[in-house]
Amino acid sequence: MGGDPRGERRKTARVCGRAVALSAERRLSCFYFAYFAHLGAFVAYFSLWLQARGYSPPEIAAVLAVPALLRIAAPALWGWFADSIAARLRGGQPAFVALLSALAAASFAMLTQASDLHAVFGWVALTALFTAGVLPLVDAMALAALSAQPGRYGPVRLWGSVGFTAAVLATGAWLDRAPVTVLLPLVAALMLCAAFSALALPHARTESPHADPRGALQVLREPRVAVFFAACFCMTVAHGALYAFYSIYLVETGYSTTTVGVLWTLGVLAEIGVFVALPALFRRYSLRAILLASFAAAALRFVAIGWGVESPALLALAQLLHGLTFGAYHAAAIAAVHRLFGGPLAVRGQALYASLSYGLGGAAGILLSGWSWSALGPGPTFTISAAFGLAGALLVAWKVRV
Repeated sequence: MGGDPRGERRKTARVCGRAVALSAERRLSCFYFAYFAHLGAFVAYFSLWLQARGYSPPEIAAVLAVPALLRIAAPALWGWFADSIAARLRGGQPAFVALLSALAAASFAMLTQASDLHAVFGWVALTALFTAGVLPLVDAMALAALSAQPGRYGPVRLWGSVGFTAAVLATGAWLDRAPVTVLLPLVAALMLCAAFSALALPHARTESPHADPRGALQVLREPRVAVFFAACFCMTVAHGALYAFYSIYLVETGYSTTTVGVLWTLGVLAEIGVFVALPALFRRYSLRAILLASFAAAALRFVAIGWGVESPALLALAQLLHGLTFGAYHAAAIAAVHRLFGGPLAVRGQALYASLSYGLGGAAGILLSGWSWSALGPGPTFTISAAFGLAGALLVAWKVRV
């Protein structure tokens, strides 16, 4: 009749813990949705905004390389600020993320007033500086909040893909009826929504139960780690032409911006499917196997885009491979970094990954595609992208064991 008080307390604690975790997942999901909505509108159509202002392919590539260049060092800078300063802010790290997001929104709004290419470079650099610190910090909060169930990262992160998809489709349809000048005010508004949603983010727990006697650079010098990062560099270089010129390529071939949005969306839908299946994929396949499949898919995807642009069906199939070349690859790469950099090195490992892959690799890929687009044309440019995907697969097969 009296029951077991300790058992009841444990049961209550479990129920409360699940409720708190669910609340954290919802708050994280809302932020990811808003943040990636801004990213979808910007990534898919900003090159069209630049083209409408009369800039050449090398100039467009140079502008689009600025965010990647800043991602070489900015994630580590903002990570240090978050560790040393954000704790003293009222609201902690969520308030710090909200501040960065609000400053990015203001920079996007000012970009609409840029009168020449130098001003465009300046405002794009500011937006990139502020946004470079946002995702690493939020991912750290997510991993801390979901530490008891790391497989839940995929289902939470997929809401970012949903936001990206919604923004790409809606913006593409809007730009069929409105001038491209409406793009940046929309991006600024979406970024402001992300700033407000950041205020509700769960606070990250930064303590680590295990010390690692090694430094991050010491781990990086291990052959398998160095080769892994070289492969990640190749994957990001391979995507340079896609992010810089894919929309331009399709519009110049005769596709409407609505169709461009649908094709971008197909890729993100495949990405969502991968995130949903992530726990099962990780149980069934090794990280190395997932990485190998992702790199092989990149080689196939970019050959198809480069030489099959006249076929909507082939383009659609190529976009579905985005589920592997980004969704599966990104999830496996982050998990591999988590294994390679243990304990207190975890954040620094992710910063190195962001810097060497998305920073250095992104800048190299966009600049290379800007040169090759003018000198060689679209087909050879995407063939170079495919070659980098193949090179990454060979590097993983050679040395990477995770």
